Amino acid sequence: MPQPSPAPTAQQDEIVTIRPQHTVDTKQGLPIFQGISGENAGARHLCLNKVVIPAGAAAHPHLHRNHETAIYLLQGRVETFYGEGLKKSVVNEAGDFIYIPAGVAHKPVNLSQTEAAIAIVARTDPNEQESVEPVDEP
Repeated sequence: MPQPSPAPTAQQDEIVTIRPQHTVDTKQGLPIFQGISGENAGARHLCLNKVVIPAGAAAHPHLHRNHETAIYLLQGRVETFYGEGLKKSVVNEAGDFIYIPAGVAHKPVNLSQTEAAIAIVARTDPNEQESVEPVDEP
């Protein structure tokens, strides 16, 4: 017989607004404006953040083993190296929607030396940093 769902908490019954005023550092080595997460909004299956890749910067190579990622690139041009040994790459520009399957190693690099790249990133992980696993640089 199925177990009953837990009684909803006040947070599950309310719309939550997050207005981040500053960035936080991440395991990936990029600053983010923390948006929606399990911690601050009670999300159970996703997180949503604004990620900034400073001019000329790159994330540390990493993967999210059991979590899919969807990205909307707001500003800039980014080359993402991905796959085994980070041997593949794709270049994306502002306006692109990007999907990264669970468990795919990747390393985004801002192609501009003068302007930040900015993206909105959603992941099927309410605790965004818990699923980050470093990958060795080839």
